[in-house]
Amino acid sequence: MSVYRHKSTLEQWRILQAVVDHGGYAQAGAVLNKSQSSLNHAVAKLQQMLGVQLLEVKGRKAYLTTEGEVMLRRSRMITQDVEDLELLADNMLLGWESEIIIATEIIYPKAKLYDALEQFYPQCRGTRVKIVDEVLTGTKERIIQKTADLVVGGLPPKGYQGDKLEEVTFICYCGKGHPLAKAKEISLQELEKELQIVISDTSQTPEEGSGWLRAEQRWTVTNFYQAIDILKRNTGFCWIPTHFAKSAVESGDLVEVQLTSAKTRHIFTHLIVPAANQLGPGAQLLKQLLLKQYQP
Repeated sequence: MSVYRHKSTLEQWRILQAVVDHGGYAQAGAVLNKSQSSLNHAVAKLQQMLGVQLLEVKGRKAYLTTEGEVMLRRSRMITQDVEDLELLADNMLLGWESEIIIATEIIYPKAKLYDALEQFYPQCRGTRVKIVDEVLTGTKERIIQKTADLVVGGLPPKGYQGDKLEEVTFICYCGKGHPLAKAKEISLQELEKELQIVISDTSQTPEEGSGWLRAEQRWTVTNFYQAIDILKRNTGFCWIPTHFAKSAVESGDLVEVQLTSAKTRHIFTHLIVPAANQLGPGAQLLKQLLLKQYQP
């Protein structure tokens, strides 16, 4: 049986990716700490070996050809697979992780996570745990950019799967002295005219279409505790998970806005592992302990 000999190298594909991602040979050279001529030579040799033109130069800038777009897209999958494989090997050598990062959508009720951590602690072998709250696109970025070991979010992004945890119910609240509290019925259209308190998206590039931002007048805060404090002053309204609002509702400080429709909103939370083949033994154990909390 003949052995296939590769015409290209991973380094050549990484150089091509850098040239495209950074907008040219000079910019890629600065990032990779290589000369512009060496990158140019590497890409030229790649094209020659493959017999396919990947880039064409127009003016001072190189552009992908149609064939180049296809080849580049496939090359990213290959280089990512190799990186994942090498990281997996590193993880096997290192054994237990020094730190586990858990990113949680801010709406998630953490009681069962804390129960899992309580069981994890006697077995943790000194592993540190870092819990980070994220909001909307910030949670999605944690998954796509693989900057957390475990992520608790809403619906997993395309290409990812998650284990269903629990449902979070949102209700529209205002302060007991707010005019909305006295109204017997309020339509969603009428609500849009009022001041809305919203929780800021933790992403640097938030998706404008995410969340329920219908009102023209908005005050943005970083968490629901700040929102509740503002509502208690009879300023604005806010959609808040019922477990966050429970104490303020029981004390009478917050009341439900009596909407004519869509009175509640529901989101199912999921446990997502951004890089399953890189998950260390500590994170694997913690994942199992958390999922166990939701078993009947």
